[in-house]
Amino acid sequence: MNIGTYLDNVRATTPLVHNITNYVTVHDVANILLACGGSPIMTDEPDDVEDITSICGGLNINIGTLNKRSIEAMFIAGRKAASLGHAMLLDPVGAGASRLRTETAKRLIADFRFTTIRGNISEILALASGGSSTRGVDASLADAVTEANLQAKADFAKAFAAETDAVIAITGAIDLVADATRCYAVRNGTPRMASITGSGCQLSGMMTAFLVANRESPLGAALAAVCAMGLAGEIAESRMQPGDGNSTYSDRIIDAISLMDGATLERGAKYELL
Repeated sequence: MNIGTYLDNVRATTPLVHNITNYVTVHDVANILLACGGSPIMTDEPDDVEDITSICGGLNINIGTLNKRSIEAMFIAGRKAASLGHAMLLDPVGAGASRLRTETAKRLIADFRFTTIRGNISEILALASGGSSTRGVDASLADAVTEANLQAKADFAKAFAAETDAVIAITGAIDLVADATRCYAVRNGTPRMASITGSGCQLSGMMTAFLVANRESPLGAALAAVCAMGLAGEIAESRMQPGDGNSTYSDRIIDAISLMDGATLERGAKYELL
């Protein structure tokens, strides 16, 4: 597998992605899509989403700032995207933290076949089993993927992939990317990425572009996007200067993605098949 090819395909095709995403990070999601070679468009107006989804190749649904209007829009856009065979990604932000979030995410999964479901381990556990110890939108340390439980968590990810017929991407200190038969562990990234808001939302937007540009290989596309984001976090940290803080770090991640090519990703990706 040449991980870098997946990024090169994004840059060669400029996939247009419709994002129904949360208001906290919408600007960052748009910028990272542009940085990786994609093209973003955002709307959560129910009267607008069907037309917008129709002209795109992928739909990124992020439930981070739910309201009745945006929930209606998610289902309208989802039906249109499904009818057109588009790549679809669900980011169940905060699933397990509230009944509305959890039930909305479960309804979306029941109604649509998502290409990929991407979240932290607590969010994915909440959707799969109803049991997690989520801390708002952050994963709980009690749920974390570690070297000690790596194989058990990989087996869980494959089982949930089989149940949902989706690639499951679980991000954290060790990332897992799985379909029903294979699971990759990714060790790119840095703890500093947890100090800024939006890196997960950015990854979901960028991953959707990778899925659109690599329709025949959703597992590889999701894996490449996870590696690219983690590698960007490493590069960004290496470029920090005295006096730089969180805002600079966030910008440097986007800079790293914008300057990354397939060869750089291929050299820097750290993943293994479990």
